[in-house]
Amino acid sequence: MRGRSITLQSHRRRFECIEPGVLGMPDIMSVEKRSKLMSRIKGKNTTPERYIACLLTAGGLQFEQHCRDLAGTPDFVFRRASTVVFVDGDFWHGWRFPIWKHRLSDTWRQKIERNRQRDTSNRRKLRRRGWKVIRLWEHQVEADAVDCIARIVDRAGVLRANWKAVHDANETLPPLKRRNRLPKP
Repeated sequence: MRGRSITLQSHRRRFECIEPGVLGMPDIMSVEKRSKLMSRIKGKNTTPERYIACLLTAGGLQFEQHCRDLAGTPDFVFRRASTVVFVDGDFWHGWRFPIWKHRLSDTWRQKIERNRQRDTSNRRKLRRRGWKVIRLWEHQVEADAVDCIARIVDRAGVLRANWKAVHDANETLPPLKRRNRLPKP
């Protein structure tokens, strides 16, 4: 059940506040507008994931994507090497979260904290089951995707990549734009 919303005028900005005790988040957007915006955020096949997938394919590496039979649904799975790779967004998974968490509302702070706890739990489950877990951050892929492929190959140990093809594919891909998504500390 939804609560009655109250509109306040403050500093010439419209704030919509949900009544205390009702699930919801204080926001500067209407519920409908926020819902539409949030529905556009993808969890699978993000641009950094597609970039890594293209380079892995060019390197001749065989992998599976988004395997639901493993904890956390890893972005890339190398079964023969018992290695999984997560490509995590800087904001949603809280890269350097303690530095900028004070800039967020309680709702967002709790959401990202839950994401971080879930990530830690999933990594532990996978490691206990004998999987090697590699975590690539969005900013790392944007800075040097070939280095990320090298980390995967090095950590997996048994994978061999066609490095010339990886470098050639990297040259043909459009550059990833580094956007500053995190609040300033």
